[in-house]
Amino acid sequence: MTTVLLIRHASNDYLKDKRMAGRKSGVHLNEQGQREAHALAQRLATAPLRAIYSSPLERAQETAHILAQPHQLTVQIHDGLIEVDVGDWTDQTIADLEKTAMWQQMLARPFDFRFPNGEGNADVHARIVATIDALVAAHREHIIALVSHADPIKIALAHYLGMNLHYFNRLAIEPASVSILKFNETQTVLYRLNDNGALDWRDARKE
Repeated sequence: MTTVLLIRHASNDYLKDKRMAGRKSGVHLNEQGQREAHALAQRLATAPLRAIYSSPLERAQETAHILAQPHQLTVQIHDGLIEVDVGDWTDQTIADLEKTAMWQQMLARPFDFRFPNGEGNADVHARIVATIDALVAAHREHIIALVSHADPIKIALAHYLGMNLHYFNRLAIEPASVSILKFNETQTVLYRLNDNGALDWRDARKE
C-alpha cells in the first residue's frame, strides 16, 4: 500500500485579496502562511515520510521546505503538481471575474472549461492523475507528500473517488490542509479530506 498526502500550499496575499495567482511567479507565503506551514510541519513531524514533492511555484516550494525540515528530506520539484494556468485571468480579482459571462460558463460546466489563453481543466486532470500514478508506482509501500494547489488536488480527489468531474469544486481544500489517499493493488481509499487537525501516525500502517 502506498499512502499519498495531498497538501495545499499555505496562505499568501493573493488568497487574502481574493485575486487569481495562477502560475504567476513571485507569490510567496505571507505571515499567516508561514504560521500555517510551521504548524503543518509540526503535525506531520512523526509521519514516516519517504519523499516530499512540490509544485515549482514559490508558495508551494516554501511550504514543502518547511514541511521537509523535521524529516531531513530534500524537496523534489515536479512540474506535474503545478497550479492551473489561468491565462488572462492571472492577477484579476474574483469579484471582477464573477461579473463576467465566462465565469458563469465555468460554474455551469467546470470540467469542460478552458481558461482564456490558459489551461483546460481536462488537461489538469490528465497531468495530475498521471503524476500521482507515476509517483505511487515509484514509491510502493511508502508514505509520500505532494505539495500542490487547490484545483489540481480537488480534481485528483474527484478522479480517485469516482465522482462526476463536473463536481470537483464541491470539495473544499484549504491552505495547508492534508488530504490522504491510500493506494493498493485493487482500489484507492480516501482516509482524510481537507484535514487541519492533529494527525497520529502511530497506527498509520495498520489502517
